[in-house]
Amino acid sequence: MTSPQHIFVNRFFYPDHSATSQILSDLAFHLARCGTRVSVITSSGLYDEPKADLPPFEIIGDVATHRVYRPRFGRGSLAGRATDYLAMYQCFAAAAWRLSKPGDFLIAKTDPPLLSVALAPVARVKRLALINWLQDLYPELALGLGMRALTPVAPLMIAARNASLKSARCNVVLGERMRDRLEAAGISAGQIQIIPNWCDDESITPLPTNDNPLRSAWGLDDKFVIGYSGNLGRAHEYATLLDAAEYLRDDRDIVFLFIGSGHSMQSLRSEVERRGLAENFQFRPYQAANDLAQSLSLPDVHWISLLPAMEGLIVPSKFYGVAAAGRPTIAVTDPAGEIAELVRRYQCGAVVTPGDGHALAQAIRDFRTDRVRLEQMGRNARALLDRSFRKKIALNHWERLFQRACAPSSERLGAEPIN
Repeated sequence: MTSPQHIFVNRFFYPDHSATSQILSDLAFHLARCGTRVSVITSSGLYDEPKADLPPFEIIGDVATHRVYRPRFGRGSLAGRATDYLAMYQCFAAAAWRLSKPGDFLIAKTDPPLLSVALAPVARVKRLALINWLQDLYPELALGLGMRALTPVAPLMIAARNASLKSARCNVVLGERMRDRLEAAGISAGQIQIIPNWCDDESITPLPTNDNPLRSAWGLDDKFVIGYSGNLGRAHEYATLLDAAEYLRDDRDIVFLFIGSGHSMQSLRSEVERRGLAENFQFRPYQAANDLAQSLSLPDVHWISLLPAMEGLIVPSKFYGVAAAGRPTIAVTDPAGEIAELVRRYQCGAVVTPGDGHALAQAIRDFRTDRVRLEQMGRNARALLDRSFRKKIALNHWERLFQRACAPSSERLGAEPIN
C-alpha cells in the first residue's frame, strides 16, 4: 500500500522567512528526509516582498512545492487583504482537491485565517485526514485587536471555524491556554494536541557577553541591555516599557535594544522621540539567520509583551529563541498567561503586570544589580528549552501524531502535550 501523502497548506513557505513559514519549512523538510511524501500548497509571494513572484512549482529538499496563487493587494488595506484571502481559499481548496487521494493527510495552518473552513469540505468528500495547525484563533484575535467591522459576522465565523475543527482528525495548538479556549468552544479534548513552536536551538546557543562582537559594533560594551527581537505587532503592549524607560531616563548605562520590525515598531520609535528617550533606545533591522546567536545573546535580558486579551489566542514564540540563547525574560503579560507561568515555574526571568511601569523599571534595576541571579536565570532558561522545547522534541511529537492518526479510531490516543 502506498504511504499517505502529507499535504501542508499555508500562505508562505521556504524561502520565505516569516515565522509560520520557518516552522512549516522545518517540519516539511524533516518529514521528507525521513522518507515521507510531502507536498506544500502555498502562494508565490514573500511576507516582506509584496512584488515577489516565485515559480509555480519546484521541488525543494524533496518537498513538492505548489504555488497556486499570487497575492495582489498585500497587507495595506482590509478590503484588499479580504480579497486576497477569498481568492486564496478558492485556489488552495482546488489544489488540495487536485493533489490529494483518499487517506492522505491535509494539514491546514491559519494563514490565511479560517483556512480550515475552506479545506474541511475537501477533506470530508475526499476522505482525507484533516489536521488543523493553529497558530492563532480567528476571529477572536481580530476582535481583540479592535477590528469591530467583523462584529456582526463574528458568530457565523466562529461557528464555521468550530465546525471545521470538530470535523478534523486532530487540532494542534501551541499551549495550554489555547487548548482551554478550544475545549470551552466545544472541541473534544481527544481532538486537541499541544505541540509548541520552536527555534533553531542547535545554531542559537548561549554566547558569553564578552565574546559577542555585536556589543562592540553597536557601542554597547559598557551597557546593560534590555532586548527585543522580532515582529512588534498589534498584540504587543509597549506603553509599560515606555513608562519604565521614563523612570530609568537618568540611568545612562541602561539601553533598550529593538531588533526587527512590525506594525507597531514605527509608532514606538515615534513615541520614544516624542518623550525625549532616544538616547535610551537603539533600533536595528532584522538580522540574518546565521547571526541570530549573536543578536539574541547580546541583551542581558529580553522583554516579551502580550496584551492580556490575547492570552490563548496566540503564544509569543520568540520566548524559545531567548531561552536558546540562555537569557532571562521579563514577561509583561497576564500574570496567569502561558509565558508568565513558564517564567515563574522555571525561574527564568520576571513577570510584570501590564501597566505597571514602575515594577518593570525595578525589575530591570534588580537584574542589573544582581549579576549572579541574572546568569542563573539564563541557565535555567536554556535548561528549560533543552528539557521541553527543543526542535527535535517537537518534530518527534509531530511524527508520533501522524502515526497515531493512521491508527484505527479505537486505538488513537488523546492529547499528549510535550510541556
